Amino acid sequence: MTFKTLNTTSHEDKPKKGASEPIAAIAPAPPALQPKAAVLLPRQPLPTPVLQPERSALKLGLDVHLEFIMAVAQRDHASAQAPRKFTPEQLVVQVRKWVSQGLAVYCVGESCGFGFVLHRQLVAAGAQSFLITPMALNGKRKTDKLDARALCVRLSRWLDGNRDELSPIRIPTLAEQHRREGTRRRQFLAREIRCLANRGHGQVAEYCHLKLAHRWWGARNWKKLAGLDPWVLGVLEKLRDLIVALEGQRQQLEVELVARVKDQPRPKGLGDLTLVTLDGEVCDWGRFYNRKQIGSYTGCCPGEHSSGGKRLVGSIDRMGNGRVRALLVEAVWRFLLWQPNWKAAQRMKVKLADGSSMRKKTVIALARQLAVDLWRWRTGRCTLTDLGWVAA
Repeated sequence: MTFKTLNTTSHEDKPKKGASEPIAAIAPAPPALQPKAAVLLPRQPLPTPVLQPERSALKLGLDVHLEFIMAVAQRDHASAQAPRKFTPEQLVVQVRKWVSQGLAVYCVGESCGFGFVLHRQLVAAGAQSFLITPMALNGKRKTDKLDARALCVRLSRWLDGNRDELSPIRIPTLAEQHRREGTRRRQFLAREIRCLANRGHGQVAEYCHLKLAHRWWGARNWKKLAGLDPWVLGVLEKLRDLIVALEGQRQQLEVELVARVKDQPRPKGLGDLTLVTLDGEVCDWGRFYNRKQIGSYTGCCPGEHSSGGKRLVGSIDRMGNGRVRALLVEAVWRFLLWQPNWKAAQRMKVKLADGSSMRKKTVIALARQLAVDLWRWRTGRCTLTDLGWVAA
């Protein structure tokens, strides 16, 4: 059984009903007035299996842990076999052996904090590997064996054509992971600096009943602490050494990150660090087919509970990338100040003026729209002027 080719035409690219094509053919615009076609990035379809009917299929459901992997195998459409426990090295060797025997091996596992190392090893061994977002597989009953079996059964149905059984995620390249790690390491360093600084505030409050300055480890504020208790000052000095070392790493990292987008145009209100962080988290703006996909990726879509003739729309579902969502909300507040002609904000200016509660809800809606506008801009679908933005 083969899968149908995905229709990669977005709603924006489809011609509207009733479009007057004969008129355009009779009276074409002069060459000087014809707009230049935007150079769009190639679209990236989500992972799909390559079925091989001439070969016997072996389907593997993998419940991955750091020390071991619980695997359940199914040969073609036979019953699923008993669960087996492998180490990562043993599983790769076994998959390579199955491939050498002429089997078409398909693997599925849940994406987790172990990265994509095992996925790449299985692909190198000759298998077709897919990763999905973590999900509740067996209701209130959860064991490694049950999860592996449920993944194997879902994989079998998905290969038979039931697209609702699995939703594979896009696997970033190693270079994209490295770019994303740079921005995440900067956030990690900022958290560590904040933690050490708060530790210093707590030590002085506990032993001296005093309040420290905001950046107490700075050269100017540090001189003012010479009169503290020698023991407390010794503790603060060790904390200060750690903070200064971490700040040096963060500043060096920020220079490297800003260099990625230094010569690129950007809208006013969107800083270099915000732009490079968004690019790093998204990995590739061309991965989204239409505005609905990028809107869902932000997690700013409203939840809904509807039945019959009743429709209840609640708070946002928060099912997307939390780092991207936080950056977008912060950027919206800046855009409301520095981009007064932003077309999306102009359409919601009545709600923005309707009290603080409605204003906050509108900002969340604008965060979703900002993600769509950034996607259009970064993929060449429109310019800053088309969106009502002023360049920085």
